[in-house]
Amino acid sequence: REMTTGRLGLELIKNSEGFKADAYLCPAGVWTIGYGHTKGVKRGDTCTPEEAETWLIQDIAEAEKAVNRLVTAPLTQNKFDALVDFVFNLGFDAFYGSTLRKKINVDPEDPTIVGEFGRWIYANGQRLPGLVRRRKAEVDLYFSEN
Repeated sequence: REMTTGRLGLELIKNSEGFKADAYLCPAGVWTIGYGHTKGVKRGDTCTPEEAETWLIQDIAEAEKAVNRLVTAPLTQNKFDALVDFVFNLGFDAFYGSTLRKKINVDPEDPTIVGEFGRWIYANGQRLPGLVRRRKAEVDLYFSEN
């Protein structure tokens, strides 16, 4: 069955992204608004919290599909939610080609998975404290009990 993001996953994404009513350039140079929404966003765009929430749920659906499709091992809700945040932040291609995904499909409890999350803390070659915090939050959720 297809899993969907739970309350903890939604909170993680909202906390990680933060709400911005006005479009801004993210550290990777992409126009972003609301809770990390990028599709069709341009300089000068604005949104309400309600619009941002609607976009977030739509945007998460893509990440949910990716996790449901690319992870063949059984996942707890918390593991699923952590991976949805990861894919939402970094994109399908990054997750598809990652050692993180390969290790999860072999053994979702593999302790070396922690280090795989930790490799994804750079944007344009710069180590970003926000990404360090986000990966730590994902690891904490991933390895927490449901």
